[in-house]
Amino acid sequence: MEKRLVSIVLPAHNESGNIRFIKNRIASCFPFEQYNLELIFVNDGSTDDTLQQIQDIAEEDNYVYYIELSRNFGHQSALKAGLDSANGDCIISMDCDLQHPPELISTMLKKWEEGYDIVYTRRQESENISFFKRKTSNLFYSFFNKFSDTQIEKGTADFRLMSRQVANVFIDFKETDIFIRGMIKWMGFKQLSVDYEANDRFSGVSKYSPKKMITLAIQAVTSFSVKPLYAAVYLGFTLSLIALLYLPYVLYSFFYSKHYESGWASVILSIVFFSGLQLSVLGIIGLYLGKMFMQVKNRPLYIVRSSNLPNVSTTK
Repeated sequence: MEKRLVSIVLPAHNESGNIRFIKNRIASCFPFEQYNLELIFVNDGSTDDTLQQIQDIAEEDNYVYYIELSRNFGHQSALKAGLDSANGDCIISMDCDLQHPPELISTMLKKWEEGYDIVYTRRQESENISFFKRKTSNLFYSFFNKFSDTQIEKGTADFRLMSRQVANVFIDFKETDIFIRGMIKWMGFKQLSVDYEANDRFSGVSKYSPKKMITLAIQAVTSFSVKPLYAAVYLGFTLSLIALLYLPYVLYSFFYSKHYESGWASVILSIVFFSGLQLSVLGIIGLYLGKMFMQVKNRPLYIVRSSNLPNVSTTK
C-alpha cells in the first residue's frame, strides 16, 4: 500500500538559528515508516541568512522545499502561501521557533486517521510564559470573542492539521485581511483540539510585538464581524439621546434660572446632537464602504520570488 503524503508548512522570518534544529526535531519524531514527508519552509522576506539555511538543508534532504516571498508579507500571508502550495493528503502548519513541539505531530496524525478533518492545538498556560504574554494573549481572545460572531478558545495556535478536503476549500478563500485561526474555526468540518505546553523559543526573538498583537486583534475582529461598526452606530444614537435628554435643562436655564451665557446652550446642544448624528451616519456608511474597499482592491496576499516546489503559483 502506497504511503500517504504529509505536508508540514513552516513560515520563517529571520529564523536563521532555528531552521536546522526544527528540521532535525521533525525528522527525529516523524513516522517515516507510515507516511511520506513534504517539509515546506516559507521565507517571509528575511533579512538574515534564513533562506540560505533552508536551501542548504533542501540540498541535503529531498523532502525539504522552500518558497521565497518577494518581501515580508506577514505571518498569516506566509502561512497561506505554504498552505496554497502544499501537496499532502493532510497539511500541518507550525512555527519555526520550536515553541510548537514536533513530538505532537504523531498524535495529530492519529486523530486525522480516526476521521477528524481539523486537529488544532491549544497552548496551556505554564511558568515558561511571561505574565505580560499571558495577559495580552487572554485579552486578545476575550476581545475577539466579544466582538466577533466566530468564537475561538483561548490559547488556540496556528499549530494545526487540516485534511486535503479542508485545504482545498481554504485555498479558494479570496479574503484580503486573513486571520487563519478564525477562518478555520468558521469553516466547520469535524474538529478536535489537542492541548500542549509551549517550549521556550530556541533562538531569536518573538516577531509579535505588542503593536503587532493589537494590529492582529483589530484585523481579526474586522475580518469576522461588523460589530465595531454597529458599536459606532449605537454610540452615535446614544450621544443623540443624551443631547435630547439635555434639552429640558437648557430650557429650564433659559426660562427660569437665567444662569447661562448668551448662545452657549444652543451651541452645545447643536454640537452634541449633530456630532452623534454624524457618527451614526458615518458608521452606517462605513459598514458598506469598508466591505467594498477591501473587496475591489483585490491585491494578492503574497508574491513568490522563487521556489523549488513544482507548480507554485507566483501570486494568490
